[in-house]
Amino acid sequence: MTSTEFHPDRPALVSRLRAAGCVFAEEEAELLVAAADSAERLADLVERRVAGLPLEHLLGWAEFCGLRVAVDPGVFVPRARTALLVSAAAAVTRPGAAVLDLCCGSGAAALVLAERLAPRWLAAADLDPAAVACARRNLAHLGVPVYQGDLFEPVPVERRGRLDLVVANAPYVPTDAVALMPPEARLHEAAVALDGGADGLVVLGRVARAAAHWLAPGGHLAVEVGVGQVDAFRTTLTDLGLVPSVVHDEDLDATAMIARRPG
Repeated sequence: MTSTEFHPDRPALVSRLRAAGCVFAEEEAELLVAAADSAERLADLVERRVAGLPLEHLLGWAEFCGLRVAVDPGVFVPRARTALLVSAAAAVTRPGAAVLDLCCGSGAAALVLAERLAPRWLAAADLDPAAVACARRNLAHLGVPVYQGDLFEPVPVERRGRLDLVVANAPYVPTDAVALMPPEARLHEAAVALDGGADGLVVLGRVARAAAHWLAPGGHLAVEVGVGQVDAFRTTLTDLGLVPSVVHDEDLDATAMIARRPG
């Protein structure tokens, strides 16, 4: 039986999704119907969605900056707000640059930057084995290496001091606030991709301290932060000798910080 041979009750499906708290119930209903090849398959998808599984994990993909990015169960789902981070990073980086997508998750940022910057060298890295496996699938057609390890540790040492751009969607949620996140995130994404330590800046601080040595003179670090973390992280960047700037988008409810290594 194919998807054209069964006729789901869309109004009933939308009502059920809305009752479960799905804000975009109409759009989700259409995506679930499109992903199903039978009434039984649709019923299973709906049951799991109502139980709280992320839509993207059920579909196996997420849309990010106009691209369809594969997302495996347990892997951090790229957020719409992170489009600001990628755009801000691309805006300060020339085509043909050497680029590293750190804390890459599914590799979504690297996918978009490959298209926008045509880097001469592009790589990604993440600590989570599931994320690394997912990113490798997403980036395989581009020949982009994806390293597994703690921040810069697995990156080839010959790249130290030669990177034009490091983009890092590192975890920045304070530990105590993780429990307040939507269940879709806190129950179905790796804690290592969410928990940024007591003030949310522990991992970002480590990224910044290392990036100060991995960036080429004139290179940039681009990260996503909470709007309430800007002042503290600006001080961290300045103390490292980096030159920070802030980009905010009200519509996306997103804040990115760019830090340039002088030279």
